[in-house]
Amino acid sequence: MDLTSVGLTLTMSALAVAAVVATVWLWPRLSARSWRAVTGRVGVLVLCQALTLAAVGLGVNAYFAFYSSWGDLLGTDTGTAPITIAASGLRVLSSRTVPGGRIEQVIMPGPTTRLSEEAYVFLPSAYFRDTTRRFPAILSLTGYPGDPRNLMTRLDLPGRMANAIALHQVQPTILVMMRPSVVLPRDTECVDVPRGPRVQAYFADDVRRDMIEHYRAAEGRDSWGVLGGSTGGYCALKLAMSRPEAFSAAVSLSGYYKTIVDGTTGDLFHGDKGVEHRNDLMWRLANLPAPPVNVLVTSSQKGESNYDETQRFLAAVKAPMRASSLILPSGGHNFNTWNRELPQALPWLAQQLTVP
Repeated sequence: MDLTSVGLTLTMSALAVAAVVATVWLWPRLSARSWRAVTGRVGVLVLCQALTLAAVGLGVNAYFAFYSSWGDLLGTDTGTAPITIAASGLRVLSSRTVPGGRIEQVIMPGPTTRLSEEAYVFLPSAYFRDTTRRFPAILSLTGYPGDPRNLMTRLDLPGRMANAIALHQVQPTILVMMRPSVVLPRDTECVDVPRGPRVQAYFADDVRRDMIEHYRAAEGRDSWGVLGGSTGGYCALKLAMSRPEAFSAAVSLSGYYKTIVDGTTGDLFHGDKGVEHRNDLMWRLANLPAPPVNVLVTSSQKGESNYDETQRFLAAVKAPMRASSLILPSGGHNFNTWNRELPQALPWLAQQLTVP
């Protein structure tokens, strides 16, 4: 069975339950003080724990998509895929048809930042019907560490976009699905790190340029939005507020408002208070001219740690910047909450975008 198959997870779960039942049934027979009985008790306990851990591990892996196959898990996956090299340097690794369009797995080169990262690009059906037309685009970011496949398997962004297009809620729009940290395992928080990786510039300059040159994404800021959850939500707001010449709108799902600095990030500012301040969104609102962007932030009154901070952010926004909110009565920091918000949040973002 495949590593991520439901059948394997259910089978392992059934074996774990059966092992516990068998242990309870056999325990009286293993109650003697002989070495055989002691060995038996140790053996059944180890077996129960091993099967339980295996079942839990398979379930967690299937949910978060850490490993896609046995070869990926064991490090023996050496298979290759055909690579198409476009004139822009963008590499297409694979392509598949999905309802409402096509998804291409690509490597996005960064000629100005020397960074490079995997992305999944959703192209709506209209993209192939009208080969001269340019389309609006949404950069969609996971949390940290994140896997861009979660934007498809856990949030179904392509399916939601295709459905919204079919219902004439939005115009055909390209999705660019990526993780925010392009130098894993480090969490860069979408910062242009002094003497380090320029991650903000990578997304605002290189990724946009790749999409404009290779996929007929429209060039203007009014045609570009950015959406993300958690760390990706913080990045979405920061990209729009810091680079309004590149993005005109953003959606932050459970995002925060100031760079997190911890063991996963290392020193992101190198003592430069200017860089630190500019990456603090509340500082930007208080000390810099308001950017002409439109943003939507989400939170929950119960279950989300960012609720109070979100209220302060909304109160601090001033024209020409505009801010809307989607506040649930309750909801945690997880995919379930974001799936409840996306039916409104994704069409809202696409509706902000225009193509001249």
